[in-house]
Amino acid sequence: MKKLYGYMAGTNLGGWISQYRELNHDHFKSFIVEEDIALIASWGMDHIRVPIDYPVLEEDVNPGVYLESGFQYLDNCIEWCKKHGLNLVIDVHRAPGFSFNTLDKNTLFTDPKMQQRFVDLWIAIARRYAGESDNIMYELLNEIVEPDSLRWNDLATRLIEGIRKVDKKHRIVVGGIDYNSVNALKDMPIFDDPNIVYNFHMYEPFALTHQRASWSKEAMEFDRTMRYPDESLQDYIDFANFTPSRGLVNQYEGLTRMDVNYIRKFLKPAIEFIDKHDLPLYCGEYGVIDHADMASREAWSEDLAEVLLEYGIGRAVWTYKSMSFAHIDGDRNPLSQRLIRAVSRH
Repeated sequence: MKKLYGYMAGTNLGGWISQYRELNHDHFKSFIVEEDIALIASWGMDHIRVPIDYPVLEEDVNPGVYLESGFQYLDNCIEWCKKHGLNLVIDVHRAPGFSFNTLDKNTLFTDPKMQQRFVDLWIAIARRYAGESDNIMYELLNEIVEPDSLRWNDLATRLIEGIRKVDKKHRIVVGGIDYNSVNALKDMPIFDDPNIVYNFHMYEPFALTHQRASWSKEAMEFDRTMRYPDESLQDYIDFANFTPSRGLVNQYEGLTRMDVNYIRKFLKPAIEFIDKHDLPLYCGEYGVIDHADMASREAWSEDLAEVLLEYGIGRAVWTYKSMSFAHIDGDRNPLSQRLIRAVSRH
C-alpha cells in the first residue's frame, strides 16, 4: 500500500478561480486570501486542491497566449501554502473544449486542434512550476464524461508526455471517465511513470450527498430528507427506483442499513485497484450537500475518512466555502467542529 503522504487530508477551493459566476478579478482577489490558507492549515490539513478554469489562464481569442494575471493567483496560493505548511494540487477543472457540465457543447475529444491547445496549456503550467519541490501535484482534468475510456486514455497519455518534456519529477493525477467514477479505475491504463497518482471522486450515496440539489432535476423531484446512518435502506431504495437509469439498486445488495458497510461496498473497486497494482490513489472530491442535516454530514465524513485512511487513500473534501457544500460561514467560522475534525483527519 503506497500511502499518499502530504496529500492525505485537504479541501477544495471551489468557486474561486473555477466555477465562478463571471471572470471577475475583484472576485478572484477577495474570495481566497492568505487568511483562508492559514485557517485551513490550522485545522491540521496537509494540502489544498485548487480547481482552475482555463479562461483564467488563456483567452479563446488568443489561444497559446498565457495570462500572467491568471498565473499570479496560482503563484500567490503556492507561496501561501509554503508559508503555512500545505501542499497543493493544481486541477484543470475546465479545459479548452471541455467541462463536465457542458456536455452538449464539448469539442475536446473530436477536435485535434483543441486537444493540442490543451496539451500546450499543460506544458505551460508545468514549465512554470517545474522548479517547485514536491509541494504540488498536477491534475490533468476534472470529471471526464465520455461513452468509454478510449479517447480519454489516449489524450491523457499525450498530456503526460507533454508535461514530461518540461517537468520530469512532479506527480501527475489522472482520473477515469464517468465523472471520475471509482468504477472507471479498472479501465485506466497503468502508465509507465512512477509519479502517476490515480484519482476518483466519491459522492455516494447520491441520494444523500446531493439531496434537493438545485442542479439535479432528479434530486429536486425526489425531494426527500435523507439521513446517515439510517437503520433502514427504504428511502435509498425508493430513490433508486425513482431513478432507474442510474442503476443504483445493486448498490444495496447484501446490506440491511445505510452505514459504513455501504461505503466499503461501494469503494470495493478502489480497494481492488490497490490490491492489484499497489499504486497511490487519491479521492479528489467528496462531501455532503448543506441541505442534509449536520449530523448526517458529520457521520458520513467520519466513516468515509475511516475507510480511505485504512487503505492509504488521500482525499480533498468539496469544498472550503460556498458552492452548497461549505464548511465555514461568511465569517470563516466552522459550521461544525466535528465536521472539520472528520475532514482533516489523517
